[in-house]
Amino acid sequence: MEARKGPMRFYRVLSMSLFLFALLSGCVAQQPSFDIIITHGHIIDGTGSPWSSGDVGIRDGKIAAIGNLSQATAKQKIDAHGMVVAPGFIDMLGQSEETILVDPRLPSKIYQGITTEVTGEGGSAAPLTDALVNSDKMKYEHLKITPDWRTYRQYFARLEKQGIGINVADYVGATQVRRVVLGDADVQPTSGQLEQMKSLVRDAMRDGAVGVSTSLEYAPAPYARTEEIIALAGEASKFGGIYATHMRSEGDAIEASIEETVRIGREAHIPVEIWHLKVAGKANWHRMPEILAKINEARAQGVDIAADTYAYTAWSNDFSAFIPPWAHDGGDAKLIERLKDPATRARIRKDMMTPSKDWDNEWNEIPGPESVLITSVQNPKLMPLQGKTLAEIANRRTKTRWTRCLTS
Repeated sequence: MEARKGPMRFYRVLSMSLFLFALLSGCVAQQPSFDIIITHGHIIDGTGSPWSSGDVGIRDGKIAAIGNLSQATAKQKIDAHGMVVAPGFIDMLGQSEETILVDPRLPSKIYQGITTEVTGEGGSAAPLTDALVNSDKMKYEHLKITPDWRTYRQYFARLEKQGIGINVADYVGATQVRRVVLGDADVQPTSGQLEQMKSLVRDAMRDGAVGVSTSLEYAPAPYARTEEIIALAGEASKFGGIYATHMRSEGDAIEASIEETVRIGREAHIPVEIWHLKVAGKANWHRMPEILAKINEARAQGVDIAADTYAYTAWSNDFSAFIPPWAHDGGDAKLIERLKDPATRARIRKDMMTPSKDWDNEWNEIPGPESVLITSVQNPKLMPLQGKTLAEIANRRTKTRWTRCLTS
């Protein structure tokens, strides 16, 4: 019996030491209190691991503990039984760079659980010039925004001053720097003009942009050749940036677009993100395995390339996106002139009705005018059109002329 006293005394000392350690570290049965405990949720931690069941304790606006917190107290408990509890979602392409100035809280994002948004699709908040502000004044007037910044440094300073409801990361748009230097014309930059564009990218990266982006389907972006994009992406690469793209085609010519995107990543030595990957048009729907195989092949060859997608079949766009790129040469004013000319309008209509790999013809990728819903107008006189399909609008106007034009 006496022989056991030594070990028993040791175990008691050890137990007391562990208890004191637990007491000091707060890991005793009486767990600490929290501001909020979310209980019984399916926890997804963002690492790619399978979900686990448990509780999340929040204190001072931060996650303080994860696990079994059944013995802890909280000012508020939220029962998340049967629901997913996850870190804030990242919207890989949110396009709120202007609306965040309208309502800094961005409730449309917060209500979806989005806490970080990546934005700047070809066009971007900066750089700006007086000429661009004047060209896009209808947009700013519609949003009731005063564009009092010209650089990303000034734009970010405005966000800091007003406060924002989510985290944001901004790309500098290749279209944006092209418009600053070349305007909206279908022209190619001289070596000097390309240097100006590269300098604008460097400035934006120094100010805090995360990379260069393109939206190559929409004028004036289609006027840019691959070499121009490689040059701009190469500047972002020097600052550890990313090249993100809405590719030149997401329909009939998607294979060539993937090849161009891979080339840009390889030659600019930059990671690549393909935005909202899809194969548009019913005739192409079966091609997704082929497209994923091409992306995986590029990855296997050492190109740092990835893609994201969205889980719905609708998309939102400017109405003018249906019109072929050549008709946009010179900007909106020139486009409107062409639309007013009967002969040019007939040529535009013919191009819209003709399948082509030369441009991403979105009109050929939808069933027809009944599939186009007008969601937003800038002219107050056109407000009655919001919420109606193009087919409904056509039928309310001159039925014969409009219906034939849209569906024949």
